[in-house]
Amino acid sequence: MKVTVDFEECLKDSPRFRAALEEVEGDVAELELKLDKLVKLCIAMIDTGKAFCVANKQFVNGIRDLAQYSSRDAVVETSLTKFSESLQEMINFHTILFDQTQRSIKAQLQTFVKEDLRKFKDAKKQFEKVSEEKENALVKNAQVQRNKQHEVEEATNILTATRKCFRHIALDYVLQINVLQSKRRSEILKSMLSFMYAHLAFFHQGYDLFSELGPYMKDLGAQLDRLVVDAAKEKRDMEQKHSTIQQKDFSTDDTKLEYNVDAANGIVMEGYLFKRASNAFKTWNRRWFSIQNNQLVYQKKFKDNPTVVVEDLRLCTVKHCEDVERRFCFEVVSPTKSCMLQADSEKLRQAWIKAVQTSIATAYREKGDEAEKLDKKSSPSTGSLESGNESKEKLLKGESALQRVQCIPGNASCCDCGLPDPRWASINLGITLCIECSGIHRSLGVHFSKVRSLTLDSWEPELLKLMCELGNDVMNRVYEAKIEKMGIKKPQPGQRQEKEAYIKAKYVERKFVDKDSASSLLPEEGKKALCHGREKGLITSKPGLEDQVGTSAKSLGVDPFVKSNDSGIQQCADEAREGLSSVVSANSLYEPEGERRDSSVFLEFKHLHPGLQLYRASFEKKLPDMAEALAHGADVNWANPDENRSTPLIQAVLGGSLVTCEFLLQNGANVNQKDAKGQGPLHHATVLGHTGQVCLFLKRGANQHASDEEGNDPLSIAVEAANADIVTLLRLARMNEEMRESEGLYGQARSIFS
Repeated sequence: MKVTVDFEECLKDSPRFRAALEEVEGDVAELELKLDKLVKLCIAMIDTGKAFCVANKQFVNGIRDLAQYSSRDAVVETSLTKFSESLQEMINFHTILFDQTQRSIKAQLQTFVKEDLRKFKDAKKQFEKVSEEKENALVKNAQVQRNKQHEVEEATNILTATRKCFRHIALDYVLQINVLQSKRRSEILKSMLSFMYAHLAFFHQGYDLFSELGPYMKDLGAQLDRLVVDAAKEKRDMEQKHSTIQQKDFSTDDTKLEYNVDAANGIVMEGYLFKRASNAFKTWNRRWFSIQNNQLVYQKKFKDNPTVVVEDLRLCTVKHCEDVERRFCFEVVSPTKSCMLQADSEKLRQAWIKAVQTSIATAYREKGDEAEKLDKKSSPSTGSLESGNESKEKLLKGESALQRVQCIPGNASCCDCGLPDPRWASINLGITLCIECSGIHRSLGVHFSKVRSLTLDSWEPELLKLMCELGNDVMNRVYEAKIEKMGIKKPQPGQRQEKEAYIKAKYVERKFVDKDSASSLLPEEGKKALCHGREKGLITSKPGLEDQVGTSAKSLGVDPFVKSNDSGIQQCADEAREGLSSVVSANSLYEPEGERRDSSVFLEFKHLHPGLQLYRASFEKKLPDMAEALAHGADVNWANPDENRSTPLIQAVLGGSLVTCEFLLQNGANVNQKDAKGQGPLHHATVLGHTGQVCLFLKRGANQHASDEEGNDPLSIAVEAANADIVTLLRLARMNEEMRESEGLYGQARSIFS
């Protein structure tokens, strides 16, 4: 080790020693500045390198995304994937390099500065302090007078001790200087050598990596040259095709007018058509139409879900339209709606019309066969019909709507024409229909029949239970009661016109309903009294006898409940009272035991009133009796004057049957009709805590703000009863209603200010 400061000079404390110390101290201070600067630059370099690695990783991820995007091109995908892997390895090498740099430069030099230079500074401070004490001791010793022996000895002792301490401290300081000068060389060279080895390893790894990648890159370059040549050739070929196509005349090109019923993709014909909107402005919009899967659909964009114009082409017709201002128009008409379309030319219009007509004919031929094949796989045999209780139990199993409904007696064939395997149903009548009869039912209007598909539509549990409570046999006993007496035969499958006339007479005119069937429930005495009353004009055969008794009697100038001077009329009234009294006592139809009234003939006739029959049957959950009452002309919203003007729907609520409520609503019951106390069905359902009925009424638009005499609305009743389910339903319904009202007011204000 080379000695920077001599120890002998240290003991002498000569000016040369002091000069050497000053030189060393200045050199150490400058060394400290240089090392601090180098460490800061190293930290900046490491931070920048880490940022470079992060940016490089993002770039490599971009290459990988591009490789995934190019999955259809194997060459591009393979090359980009291989390059991204190599670049990722280089990023890993860079990370290792910066970690090694941090250990060799930053950490090692910082340790040297913080430890070794600090020791030098501490030794310097201690040396300067002892040196000053030595100077003070020398001055004090020189100033002592010779005649003061005591002071001379004291000064001599202090000087001796101070010199001794100074020599030890000075020797330690010189040792620290020499060690620091020697260690400075080793620490700097060691850290730099480690840093250079890190670079050597980095570049060596990179060289090995790209040496392995070199042959692949060379092959890829040769392949790229071939791709460039092929691309130039393809460009020339496309330019030649482009010039050839430009020379053709497309004015007579009718290839786009062709249609193919047997197309492999199921699309018979497709193309652009103008469609007239159903709004008030009757705007025309250009849409892409297609005939596929026996449906006419259109879409605005390719990715949009197709909008179905005609669900089943067998239910529609197509015709020319010459009464509109636009040219080349034609109309597709279905039982529920019509769609006005416009083609671009007369040829295209004819092609579309012919394509629709051909598709209709093909659908009639093929749809039935396909449905039969599917049913043989999915539906059980209908040869043995199950009882009503067994069919209801099937509702709890995971069977389809078709299977459940067809298990009901009579439902295995069409209710009107007898065609087997019906796929459609009338939900308000509770019957099954074939495809052709369902189209006729649609034309009657929803106030007579509401048609739904057993295979295409979704079915709520209440509707399925409703269908299972009724069925073709039950309804035909009502609507075809007089068909044998009248000598009328049911139409056969395929007789379209006969079917239309028969169905209209059966459900609209109700010609085959036995309107005198109520008298069949009376004993012989009652029948004789009724016949005698009809002969005298007191009673007619039409429904609503409670009104007709008083009206017919008054037309004769007598009161039916007061004895008359006319013996014939009086005899009729007496016989009627006796007969009807026996009826009430024998059968007690619809009248609970505590509510029987036999004080007048007028009340005894009530059991024959269709409205009262519907009223009582609604409470007793007897759907067949309810259907019979409706067939006899009962008003579904009939109000009982003797029971606070309560309606059949309210009675269904009191009876606790959700299916009964669904049946009445499907047949036009007013969900907001109130009784004499101002309480509607929703109010009664809330008081009784029938959550299912509350949900059903809210879905059908019930007014939840109805209040009773005390001003309590259904929400307040539900809150008082602590029924959380009903409270939640009513609050959500009220929020939706308020939102709709606010949107309506906003729309009105917007229209006013616009």
